[in-house]
Amino acid sequence: MERVGSIVRKTNETDVKLEFAVDGEGNASIETGVPFMTHMLDLFTKHGKFDMIVDAKGDIEVDDHHTTEDIGICLGQALIQALGDKRGIKRYGNAFVPMDEAMAQVVIDLSNRPHLEFRAEFPSQKVGSFDTELVHEFLWKLALEARMNLHVIVHYGHNTHHMIEAIFKALGRALDEATSIDPREKGIPSTKGML
Repeated sequence: MERVGSIVRKTNETDVKLEFAVDGEGNASIETGVPFMTHMLDLFTKHGKFDMIVDAKGDIEVDDHHTTEDIGICLGQALIQALGDKRGIKRYGNAFVPMDEAMAQVVIDLSNRPHLEFRAEFPSQKVGSFDTELVHEFLWKLALEARMNLHVIVHYGHNTHHMIEAIFKALGRALDEATSIDPREKGIPSTKGML
């Protein structure tokens, strides 16, 4: 069975179309109008070996907030759709990724209990025109809509671009592990019998 999610979200602030395939090859076609977010989503897709199409238009003349937030919402909803009852998945994922002087770790539990633990302090408030506080906003909306327990830790670093890049690469790799099928798991990976 193909594990694919497709979401369309249209508001007065944004118009987002997103398709997400869990079992992909790292292929991305991403246009967000927010160049730094486009770059990060491309890295996430490549390192997670997902396939993703994003066509997002938003009120970037105001700022990048609504577009970034709504992409996080759509990605979380597409992931939930793609995974269904989560039968056979590994459920947990953990990845450390270095990016030059920076080191990020992302730990995921696809538990159906949304939580974001975010331990990162960026030296700069902007990367280019992108507000770095939007990294938290994106990850929180992703965790909420995907109903995942998401822990993000930047252990060290001094270049903000490198730190954020390490986060998105680690996010892809940890989510790839968590969504992978465990051949030993015959049902739902929980003593509750459901996630």
